[in-house]
Amino acid sequence: MNQSLRISIFEIVGSQLCVASDDGQKVYDRIALALKAGRRVTVSFLNITGLTSAFLNAAIGQLYGSFTEEQIRSLLEVQDMQPDDIALLKRVVETAKQYFKDPERFQQAVEEALGEDVDAE
Repeated sequence: MNQSLRISIFEIVGSQLCVASDDGQKVYDRIALALKAGRRVTVSFLNITGLTSAFLNAAIGQLYGSFTEEQIRSLLEVQDMQPDDIALLKRVVETAKQYFKDPERFQQAVEEALGEDVDAE
């Protein structure tokens, strides 16, 4: 059985604030590499005091474009999150699942909501 991997968000980002999608991409890269190898991953948010949806979309949300929901559920565990951050993560995950299920339809809905044609620019 493959050894599990523990990823410390604080160590990767180097700050208590996780706001930039670039930092989220660093986290995603590590998680994705381990999941591709079939390894279990525990992501620790210990010492993290601030999170944005941009960071979580990059770090966790885009996993749903590369892996099945079943793979993510069975191999990925999140620890040490504040209750408000857990709620934000749940919203990010739900949005990601909807998006990756039908990206074109999701984009069309966004364009309709904004009242513009993004491709026309």
